[in-house]
Amino acid sequence: MNRDLATIECAAAEPGQLMPATDAEALAGLLKALADPVRLRLLRLVADSPDTTACACHLPTALGISQPTLSHHLRKLVDAGLLVREQRGRWAHYRLRAETLGSVRAYLDACC
Repeated sequence: MNRDLATIECAAAEPGQLMPATDAEALAGLLKALADPVRLRLLRLVADSPDTTACACHLPTALGISQPTLSHHLRKLVDAGLLVREQRGRWAHYRLRAETLGSVRAYLDACC
C-alpha cells in the first residue's frame, strides 16, 4: 500500500489538469487587485451598500483616507473589473460586479 501512495504522490500532472495560462493570468489580475487591505475594505463597503452601489463622496470619510488615495484604489478595482464606475452629476458612483467575483469564488471552491 505504501508503494501505491508514493506513486500517486510523484505522478506528473496531466496537461489537461492545469489551468489554462490565460485563465491563470486573468485570475491573478483579480487577486492582485484584491490583495490590498484598503481595496478589500472598499469592495466590502460597496457590496454592503444599498443595491451594491456607493457614492464616492462618502468613501474617504468611511475609510479614513484622502481623496487621491481613494481614487487610486477605486481605479485599480475598476480596471480589474470588480467595480463599475458611473458618473451621476458631480459624483461618481461605484457598483459591485458580482459576476467578476464569481470567477474568484469558483476557483477557490474548485481547489480548496
